[in-house]
Amino acid sequence: MATLSQAEILRYSRHLVLPEVGLEGQRKLKDARVLIVGTGGLGSPISLYLAAAGVGTLGLVDYDVVDETNLQRQIVHSTSHVGIPKVESAKRRLLDLNPYIHVETYNVVLRSENARPIAERYDILVDGTDNFPTRYLLNDLAVLTNKPYVYGSIFRFEGQVSVFDARVGPCYRCLFPEPPPPGMVPSCAEGGVFGVLPGIIGALQATEVIKLILGIGEPLAGKLLLVDALDSTFQTVQLRKNPQCKLCGETPQIRDLVDYEEFCGVPAAGRHEIQGIPELSPKEASELLASGEPWALLDVRDPVELQVSKLPGAVVIPVGQLPARLQALNRDRKWVVFCRTGERSARAVKLLRSVGIQAYNLKGGINAWADEVDPTLLKY
Repeated sequence: MATLSQAEILRYSRHLVLPEVGLEGQRKLKDARVLIVGTGGLGSPISLYLAAAGVGTLGLVDYDVVDETNLQRQIVHSTSHVGIPKVESAKRRLLDLNPYIHVETYNVVLRSENARPIAERYDILVDGTDNFPTRYLLNDLAVLTNKPYVYGSIFRFEGQVSVFDARVGPCYRCLFPEPPPPGMVPSCAEGGVFGVLPGIIGALQATEVIKLILGIGEPLAGKLLLVDALDSTFQTVQLRKNPQCKLCGETPQIRDLVDYEEFCGVPAAGRHEIQGIPELSPKEASELLASGEPWALLDVRDPVELQVSKLPGAVVIPVGQLPARLQALNRDRKWVVFCRTGERSARAVKLLRSVGIQAYNLKGGINAWADEVDPTLLKY
């Protein structure tokens, strides 16, 4: 087992006096290798607490760069790191917090072709992601390589935590055999997230990782912890292994890794456009709207977003209400559809065109309109 220097013994002294940890447990932590996929809202507290606890090697996977909109919740990053790769930003912070650990970075999108080579050197896989394709891929990876998968997810004010380990209980696919319909669950950018919620869920995930390493307590294997930050309530739901699970059931059908964008009905990580949707740049849309031809604006954002910015004359129908309110749209008009950045509006355009309404997506959304047409608009 790993040895601890005098400096490390002093650093971890509050662990060493815990009978459940002690010197032997701290050495186990130093020997452990944990892969964290995602260094955003969840990955921040996960990585910070595991680094502080003395987990010897942390692997970080992320393809994104630090943006100002991240800093409301992604506490491993800082203002001075805006614009640099998240894995590099996180590595700097973690080594500043604890110089006695190793941090290995992978500035890539986790895909079927690189997942095994990246994960093979780690003991535990931790989910800090925000999309279903990566979540299903991580679960498959964990089952096929016999590793525990510490799961966490957040949505607005609610979160979930579990440990999926097919050797002792159900896997993620036992609980969710099929993903929700495309667009049913908004991303953090679309739906928002309570800034402290990732801290709560990420800290719980880090707790599960440390328990697994030390072999103490009762991990959340076979259980799903539900957290509601508004009500300050915690509920635990018992989970059972699904004998018909295609991955870990009695007659498994999945025997290798695949990518899940088509299965989940969403674009790949790092790519936000929906293929085949006609788009207009803000300048093009502005000229068409001023041409006197029957062009009109459709805003599919939620009403709360209008407090930040809005375009005069736009018809407002939140994307979730659009299927029930199609009759409100004049079919003799050509509609320029927009949201914040163009993701929700692309789905709206797909729906409108499927029922014969002429619609075009505003590329980049109202934020791009602020950049290219009206700089007085506030961006968010």
